[in-house]
Amino acid sequence: MSNKVQHTIRGRCLCGACLFELIGEPDWVAHCHCESCRRATASPFTTWIGQENGSWEFLGDVPVNYESSPGNTRGFCGKCGSPMFFRAERLPNEVHFYAALLDHPENVAPSRHFHADEMLPWVHLSDNLPRK
Repeated sequence: MSNKVQHTIRGRCLCGACLFELIGEPDWVAHCHCESCRRATASPFTTWIGQENGSWEFLGDVPVNYESSPGNTRGFCGKCGSPMFFRAERLPNEVHFYAALLDHPENVAPSRHFHADEMLPWVHLSDNLPRK
């Protein structure tokens, strides 16, 4: 039996019906500027946590699934509508969770930007993170 302490992060929707737990360190944390994420969140960009399958679980209500485009599924709370996750067929071994839903979002730090070419021209970030 390992003496290693397991790192656990919890998050929830606005009403608290859908909860999730991330076990272990995330694969990555990054900001996404794509149009699809902007529309799904009604915000200029969102911050994702990439978590390997088998190292997360839903607690409480299971989110409702919506196929936002072929091969891409977004989950949301069926009661309050909060977006909960993103899953892509092209990335079958991971699920992306919204960092803003964490009980303590200040405890994760993004390391890069995705789809920076779609960043809105009025968003000015000086974090010096790599932009892909």
